[in-house]
Amino acid sequence: MPRKKRRSFTQAFKLSAVERLATAESIRGLASELTVEQLLLYHWRERLQSGGSEALRRVGRPCRPVPAAIEGPERPVEVTDPAEARRRIEELERKIGQQQLDLDFFRVALRRVRD
Repeated sequence: MPRKKRRSFTQAFKLSAVERLATAESIRGLASELTVEQLLLYHWRERLQSGGSEALRRVGRPCRPVPAAIEGPERPVEVTDPAEARRRIEELERKIGQQQLDLDFFRVALRRVRD
């Protein structure tokens, strides 16, 4: 006999259900309308009362964070000291070299995958 897939409810859904629970005529009717177990509604209400709305958030692995806005190129750094300018140039050359090594690696890997 196949097992039922476990449903996951959003925090907003749980809050809405608990709010409706306070004014519902019949908990059984609300549970069947929302297609959830009555005990689950009671559980959500208890968690809301004891820990606030944060207690109703999903448990488990957190969602992926929203990626930050893609930043443009770095602004030019004004360097007045020649020694600092040389150090900055060396640092940027190292970065370029590392990027070139990465590109070469991925080119070879892509060729192998295609073959």
